[in-house]
Amino acid sequence: MERGLLKKALVRYVAGVVLMGLLLFVPAGSFTWFHGWLMMGILFVPMLGAGIVMYYKAPDLLRRRLSVDEKETEQKQVIGYSGLMFIAAFVLAGLNERFHWTALPAWMPYAASVVFLLGYLLFAEVLRENRYLSRTVEVQEGQKVVDTGLYGVVRHPMYFATVILFLSMPLVLNCWPSFVIMLGYFPIIAKRIRNEEAVLEKELKGYAEYRKKVKYRLLPYIW
Repeated sequence: MERGLLKKALVRYVAGVVLMGLLLFVPAGSFTWFHGWLMMGILFVPMLGAGIVMYYKAPDLLRRRLSVDEKETEQKQVIGYSGLMFIAAFVLAGLNERFHWTALPAWMPYAASVVFLLGYLLFAEVLRENRYLSRTVEVQEGQKVVDTGLYGVVRHPMYFATVILFLSMPLVLNCWPSFVIMLGYFPIIAKRIRNEEAVLEKELKGYAEYRKKVKYRLLPYIW
């Protein structure tokens, strides 16, 4: 197997664990915050498992998922806005834990954890259906339109899965003000989808016909 790909994946994974740990536990002022560790666990344990599976079964897909070389100016803006949103939401959740500003019902973080894991399963199914998925907006050599499975319901099932994941995160962290911040993901993802579809319709053969066949972008009967 490719040692370079393995090294890149491990470095990215460890960096993600460290960064999120800092964003959560430093503002919380404690490393014994249960909801913080719950969030870390349901996020990074499945991520590690998915990474191992992709490394051995679909290394090309893993390589694309690790790519962050975005060429589209609008998508760079989307990435920047998303980063600010995550930083604000996680830091606020940590501060909320430290100063006990607000709290959710005791059952809510556990229910949100189940929803988060269901979102992860949906995300995994999308990866299984579409081997062309990348973190960047691009049309790859030999790429074809995928219109079966979840792609027969909405045109961007991966982004639908991320909506589930991101909106459940603040609830796992027991912080409804962070949930309000995460609602900003809707205009951010709408901007990304509009730009991505313009690129795909221009560069991917058959995508214009696919848009006519599958009418909804993200939410069936809504948008």
